[in-house]
Amino acid sequence: MAAYRERRRRYRWPQVQLNIWLLVVLSGSTTCLGIFAWFMAVQNQLELGTPWLFPYMVSVGTLGFTFIIVILLLAARQLLLPTIILVGTFILFTLWLTGLIETSLQLYGTKGNVYSNCQIYVTDQPFTGNTLNTLAWLTQNNICNCWKAAFAFEVVNTSFFFWMIFMAWKVHRDA
Repeated sequence: MAAYRERRRRYRWPQVQLNIWLLVVLSGSTTCLGIFAWFMAVQNQLELGTPWLFPYMVSVGTLGFTFIIVILLLAARQLLLPTIILVGTFILFTLWLTGLIETSLQLYGTKGNVYSNCQIYVTDQPFTGNTLNTLAWLTQNNICNCWKAAFAFEVVNTSFFFWMIFMAWKVHRDA
Protein backbone atom coordinates (compact mmCIF):
# COMPACT_ATOMS: atom_id res chain seq x y z
CA MET A 1 0.00 0.00 0.00
CA ALA A 2 1.38 3.38 -1.00
CA ALA A 3 1.93 5.95 1.68
CA TYR A 4 -0.60 8.72 1.55
CA ARG A 5 0.83 12.16 2.06
CA GLU A 6 -1.57 15.04 2.50
CA ARG A 7 -0.57 18.22 0.73
CA ARG A 8 -1.22 21.33 2.71
CA ARG A 9 -2.91 24.15 0.91
CA ARG A 10 -0.78 27.30 0.67
CA TYR A 11 -2.28 30.73 0.76
CA ARG A 12 -0.48 33.63 -0.83
CA TRP A 13 -0.86 36.76 1.23
CA PRO A 14 0.22 40.08 -0.31
CA GLN A 15 3.23 40.71 1.93
CA VAL A 16 3.47 44.49 1.63
CA GLN A 17 -0.26 45.01 2.22
CA LEU A 18 -0.29 42.55 5.11
CA ASN A 19 2.72 44.21 6.77
CA ILE A 20 1.24 47.69 6.36
CA TRP A 21 -2.06 46.41 7.76
CA LEU A 22 -0.30 44.82 10.74
CA LEU A 23 1.69 47.97 11.50
CA VAL A 24 -1.28 50.34 11.25
CA VAL A 25 -3.66 48.14 13.27
CA LEU A 26 -1.00 47.50 15.90
CA SER A 27 -0.36 51.25 16.20
CA GLY A 28 -4.07 52.06 16.36
CA SER A 29 -4.84 49.36 18.90
CA THR A 30 -2.02 50.26 21.27
CA THR A 31 -2.66 54.00 20.94
CA CYS A 32 -6.36 53.64 21.78
CA LEU A 33 -5.51 51.21 24.57
CA GLY A 34 -3.12 53.77 26.08
CA ILE A 35 -5.43 56.76 25.65
CA PHE A 36 -8.48 55.13 27.19
CA ALA A 37 -6.43 53.57 30.01
CA TRP A 38 -5.13 57.06 30.77
CA PHE A 39 -8.69 58.44 30.64
CA MET A 40 -9.67 55.79 33.21
CA ALA A 41 -6.77 56.83 35.45
CA VAL A 42 -7.79 60.50 35.17
CA GLN A 43 -11.42 59.67 36.02
CA ASN A 44 -10.22 57.63 39.00
CA GLN A 45 -7.91 60.42 40.21
CA LEU A 46 -10.77 62.93 39.93
CA GLU A 47 -13.02 60.46 41.79
CA LEU A 48 -15.54 60.51 38.95
CA GLY A 49 -17.45 57.59 37.50
CA THR A 50 -15.93 55.86 34.51
CA PRO A 51 -18.08 55.87 31.34
CA TRP A 52 -18.53 52.43 29.80
CA LEU A 53 -16.65 53.54 26.70
CA PHE A 54 -13.30 53.74 28.50
CA PRO A 55 -12.99 50.11 29.72
CA TYR A 56 -14.70 48.96 26.52
CA MET A 57 -12.03 50.57 24.34
CA VAL A 58 -9.25 49.30 26.63
CA SER A 59 -10.65 45.80 26.08
CA VAL A 60 -11.04 46.28 22.32
CA GLY A 61 -7.51 47.70 22.05
CA THR A 62 -6.19 44.72 23.98
CA LEU A 63 -8.09 42.30 21.74
CA GLY A 64 -6.72 44.06 18.65
CA PHE A 65 -3.17 43.83 20.01
CA THR A 66 -3.64 40.16 20.90
CA PHE A 67 -5.07 39.41 17.45
CA ILE A 68 -2.00 40.96 15.80
CA ILE A 69 0.30 38.80 17.95
CA VAL A 70 -1.70 35.69 16.97
CA ILE A 71 -1.45 36.66 13.28
CA LEU A 72 2.31 37.11 13.60
CA LEU A 73 2.68 33.72 15.28
CA LEU A 74 0.54 32.01 12.64
CA ALA A 75 2.41 33.74 9.82
CA ALA A 76 5.75 32.65 11.29
CA ARG A 77 4.56 29.03 11.21
CA GLN A 78 2.99 29.49 7.77
CA LEU A 79 -0.44 28.68 9.17
CA LEU A 80 -2.14 31.97 8.38
CA LEU A 81 -5.54 30.81 7.16
CA PRO A 82 -7.98 33.26 5.57
CA THR A 83 -10.91 31.79 7.50
CA ILE A 84 -9.29 32.62 10.84
CA ILE A 85 -8.54 36.13 9.63
CA LEU A 86 -12.07 36.59 8.25
CA VAL A 87 -13.74 35.61 11.52
CA GLY A 88 -11.32 37.57 13.71
CA THR A 89 -11.42 40.71 11.62
CA PHE A 90 -15.20 40.64 11.36
CA ILE A 91 -15.52 40.42 15.14
CA LEU A 92 -12.95 43.17 15.66
CA PHE A 93 -14.52 45.32 12.94
CA THR A 94 -17.83 45.14 14.79
CA LEU A 95 -16.21 45.97 18.13
CA TRP A 96 -14.21 48.89 16.70
CA LEU A 97 -17.27 50.23 14.88
CA THR A 98 -19.23 50.21 18.14
CA GLY A 99 -16.43 52.12 19.89
CA LEU A 100 -16.18 54.54 16.96
CA ILE A 101 -19.90 55.30 17.09
CA GLU A 102 -19.86 55.95 20.84
CA THR A 103 -16.66 58.02 20.65
CA SER A 104 -18.15 60.13 17.86
CA LEU A 105 -21.30 60.66 19.92
CA GLN A 106 -19.24 61.79 22.92
CA LEU A 107 -16.91 63.92 20.80
CA TYR A 108 -19.41 65.49 18.39
CA GLY A 109 -22.83 64.74 19.90
CA THR A 110 -25.58 67.29 20.36
CA LYS A 111 -25.46 68.01 24.11
CA GLY A 112 -22.31 68.84 26.07
CA ASN A 113 -19.99 67.24 23.60
CA VAL A 114 -16.25 67.09 24.18
CA TYR A 115 -15.34 69.00 21.02
CA SER A 116 -17.51 72.03 21.86
CA ASN A 117 -16.33 72.05 25.46
CA CYS A 118 -12.73 71.91 24.28
CA GLN A 119 -13.33 74.82 21.92
CA ILE A 120 -15.07 76.96 24.55
CA TYR A 121 -13.00 76.21 27.66
CA VAL A 122 -9.59 75.24 26.27
CA THR A 123 -8.78 76.29 22.70
CA ASP A 124 -10.38 79.73 22.95
CA GLN A 125 -8.81 80.48 26.36
CA PRO A 126 -5.10 79.64 26.20
CA PHE A 127 -2.85 80.31 29.19
CA THR A 128 0.86 81.03 29.11
CA GLY A 129 3.53 81.59 31.68
CA ASN A 130 4.78 79.70 34.68
CA THR A 131 1.47 79.37 36.53
CA LEU A 132 -0.82 76.68 37.83
CA ASN A 133 -3.47 77.85 35.34
CA THR A 134 -1.08 77.17 32.46
CA LEU A 135 -0.40 73.68 33.77
CA ALA A 136 -4.14 73.04 34.09
CA TRP A 137 -4.69 74.38 30.56
CA LEU A 138 -1.95 72.12 29.17
CA THR A 139 -3.57 69.10 30.82
CA GLN A 140 -6.99 70.03 29.47
CA ASN A 141 -5.52 70.61 26.01
CA ASN A 142 -3.87 67.19 26.20
CA ILE A 143 -7.21 65.57 27.06
CA CYS A 144 -8.88 67.32 24.11
CA ASN A 145 -6.12 66.20 21.75
CA CYS A 146 -6.31 62.62 23.07
CA TRP A 147 -10.04 62.51 22.26
CA LYS A 148 -9.30 63.64 18.71
CA ALA A 149 -6.44 61.16 18.33
CA ALA A 150 -8.55 58.29 19.69
CA PHE A 151 -11.32 59.15 17.25
CA ALA A 152 -8.88 59.30 14.33
CA PHE A 153 -7.27 55.96 15.21
CA GLU A 154 -10.69 54.37 15.65
CA VAL A 155 -11.67 55.53 12.15
CA VAL A 156 -8.42 54.13 10.74
CA ASN A 157 -8.64 50.80 12.58
CA THR A 158 -12.30 50.32 11.68
CA SER A 159 -11.47 51.00 8.02
CA PHE A 160 -8.46 48.70 8.08
CA PHE A 161 -10.43 45.83 9.63
CA PHE A 162 -13.03 46.28 6.90
CA TRP A 163 -10.23 46.25 4.31
CA MET A 164 -8.77 43.05 5.81
CA ILE A 165 -12.11 41.28 5.46
CA PHE A 166 -11.90 41.80 1.70
CA MET A 167 -8.19 40.98 1.54
CA ALA A 168 -8.68 37.68 3.40
CA TRP A 169 -11.66 36.84 1.21
CA LYS A 170 -9.55 37.50 -1.91
CA VAL A 171 -6.68 35.32 -0.58
CA HIS A 172 -9.16 32.52 0.12
CA ARG A 173 -10.75 32.88 -3.31
CA ASP A 174 -7.40 32.90 -5.16
CA ALA A 175 -6.05 29.79 -3.40
